[in-house]
Amino acid sequence: MGIRIPSDFRPPRWLSNPHLQTLWPTLTRRIALPPRRCERLTTPDGDFLELDWCGHRGPLVLILHGLAGSNRSHYVLGLQWALLRQGWRSVALNFRGCGRQPNRTARCYHSGETGDLDWVYRHLRRLEPRTPIAAVGYSLGGNVLLKWLGERGDDLELFAACAVSVPLVLSRCADAMDRGFARLYRNRLLSELKTYMATKIRHLEELGLADEADKLKALGDLSRIRSFREYDDRVIAKLYPFRDAEDYYRRCSSRRFLGHIRTPTLLIQSRDDPFMYPDVIPSPEETAPAVRLEITYRGGHVGFIAAGDRGIEYWLERRIPRFLRRQATLI
Repeated sequence: MGIRIPSDFRPPRWLSNPHLQTLWPTLTRRIALPPRRCERLTTPDGDFLELDWCGHRGPLVLILHGLAGSNRSHYVLGLQWALLRQGWRSVALNFRGCGRQPNRTARCYHSGETGDLDWVYRHLRRLEPRTPIAAVGYSLGGNVLLKWLGERGDDLELFAACAVSVPLVLSRCADAMDRGFARLYRNRLLSELKTYMATKIRHLEELGLADEADKLKALGDLSRIRSFREYDDRVIAKLYPFRDAEDYYRRCSSRRFLGHIRTPTLLIQSRDDPFMYPDVIPSPEETAPAVRLEITYRGGHVGFIAAGDRGIEYWLERRIPRFLRRQATLI
């Protein structure tokens, strides 16, 4: 059984609304790129992945972004700066097609695609077999991370992991995005996904990869899609071996993997997350002893903006490094 731990997160009174918490960083925060170098890896299927490395010494943290995000997302950059300040390294993975240019196959990414993550982890282990490695995932990246941790169990040499604002039950989260103000997030994300697919088709055709482009064209006109359930049924279930969206949701929701995690893992969730219903949050009885649940009442979706001594503070950039430092001392 996992452990529920108390949280010291406290939002400013004027910034306690879940939508303000969610939108504030996107609308107001501008973060300079930390010093990074890009590594482009050729995958076994002839495609590629991009890794952005930051720092020169110390433990290494692998970072996974969320849906329609990238290594330029504010939460990725903020964490890389925070880890750099404490003398640690980080490497941020761009999921397929989310980097500097579209990828070379019809294959993309989804909430349960753990193959690329596992392949990157094995690459890092080959490069640095003795380096302490941890992993952090946000939103969709958090679901991928938790599912992978549960799938692999003891077959991982990670000293810690942290997942934030995870869509733990994908069907419930798809439903939540069809209600009220959340439809604005849904519409924006769907628009970005449609643009992603259209750009990818053009890119594949320009490369002369007609067979790969045709796989995406066979999905039909995506412009009329109005929900994640419809998108996942039309796109994800067709590109991957799922019968339909419900089969995808059932097989890839990370909540069902929490009891098999062996890596010390911190799961941070807010009860007011507008991307999901509160009932997606598991009880300690559902989770393995290695899992720590830190559940807050406020924070929105990947928001967690706290009241600081000098104004607002991006609390995750303090909380995650603190957890990782603590676990590193236990190695």
